[in-house]
Amino acid sequence: MSDEQGAGKGFVMGFITGTLVGSIVALLYAPKSGKELRTDIKVKSDEYMDEAETYLSDAKVKVNDMIHEGKKKSESMITEAKTKVDELLDEAEKILDNAKSKTGEYVDVNKKKIESEGEKLKTAVKAGIDTYKSTKES
Repeated sequence: MSDEQGAGKGFVMGFITGTLVGSIVALLYAPKSGKELRTDIKVKSDEYMDEAETYLSDAKVKVNDMIHEGKKKSESMITEAKTKVDELLDEAEKILDNAKSKTGEYVDVNKKKIESEGEKLKTAVKAGIDTYKSTKES
C-alpha cells in the first residue's frame, strides 16, 4: 500500500505541478481584457494612421517637386523652341531677301536686254519700212 500511496502522492504532485505550470503559462499567454485590447488596438491604429499621414505628406512633397521640375523643364524647352523658331525665321527672311535681290537684279539685267533688243528691232523695222518706201517710190 505504501507503493500505492507513493504513486498516488506522485500523481497528485504531478497533477498539482502541471496545473500550476499550466495556469502560469495560461496567464502569460491569456488575452488581455477587452478594455486593454481595445486600447492597444487604438494605439496601433493611431500609429499606423500617423505613418500613413507621414507617407502621404512625403508623397505630396515629392509630387509637387516633380511637377515643379516638370514645369521648369517644359518652360526651358518652350524657350529653347522659341529661340530656334526665331533663328529659323530670321534665316528664312535672309534667304527670301537674298532671293528677291537676285531676282530683282536678274529682272533688271533682262529688262535692259529686252529694251536694247526692242530698240534694235524698232530700228530694223523702221529701216525696213524706209527701204520699202524708198523702193516703192523709185
